[in-house]
Amino acid sequence: MRGTGKADIFVMLAHPVGHAKSPGIFNRIFEEKGLDSLMVPLSCRPEDFDVFWDGLTAAENIRGVIISVPYKTRVFEKCAAAHDRAARVRSANSVRRQADGSWYADNFDGVGFMDGLAAGGHQVRGKRILQVGAGGAGASLAYCLAEAGAAEIRLADVDRDRAQALADLVAAAYPACRIAVGAADPSGMDMAINATPMGLKPTDPLPMDTAALTPDMTVVDIIMEPAETPLLREAARIGCRIQPGRPMMDFQTEAMARFFDIERKDRTDG
Repeated sequence: MRGTGKADIFVMLAHPVGHAKSPGIFNRIFEEKGLDSLMVPLSCRPEDFDVFWDGLTAAENIRGVIISVPYKTRVFEKCAAAHDRAARVRSANSVRRQADGSWYADNFDGVGFMDGLAAGGHQVRGKRILQVGAGGAGASLAYCLAEAGAAEIRLADVDRDRAQALADLVAAAYPACRIAVGAADPSGMDMAINATPMGLKPTDPLPMDTAALTPDMTVVDIIMEPAETPLLREAARIGCRIQPGRPMMDFQTEAMARFFDIERKDRTDG
């Protein structure tokens, strides 16, 4: 039976949270595995975040939290410890409670993205890549692309200072990868990635100059719904190979399930 007094409770935190898919995905997993666990979507206004987080921490049976926009950085700052991949971008998309009640942070954006690319047969090593978006997810992706051997990353973002700061950090960590801030123009690239929310709404502008796409390019969008974003639809029309956002979410879900130890195989960490 699910939802007993002994249930593990997990939270999906975002603002707004209505678009979040994780509660439905995880609750289906809990049901299929017969686990006494629940994931609930919660939201709060940014100005109420500190009070909200204090209350969440005080709720002793909350095992873990998945975090989305705009709270990835603020939640990271509330954690006592973190995996290196979260610490290097100072951003958490998953946290779990430790034995002493404090929080431990991790970030599976890049992990899910890279595993999804590999499953789709897309190579990164030696490639020239345009990445549009240097926010929470984008920062994790840039590090992972450089770590995987990308030859060049052209980083574009509406906040040029944010993009430059990320480029400097990635370059310092992976000097073999040429990374520079530039326009959202895929000219001369092997792969073009949308790591922004542009495409969630039908009225959104395209995140990059699709007139510069050519059939030999691979175009990737991290947006999960719609499955075929306007960017991917245009790329397919041109003849590009395309990769939608769902594989990234699927592989993140697997990693998060292990991180949360949803089957209660190892609770030495609390």
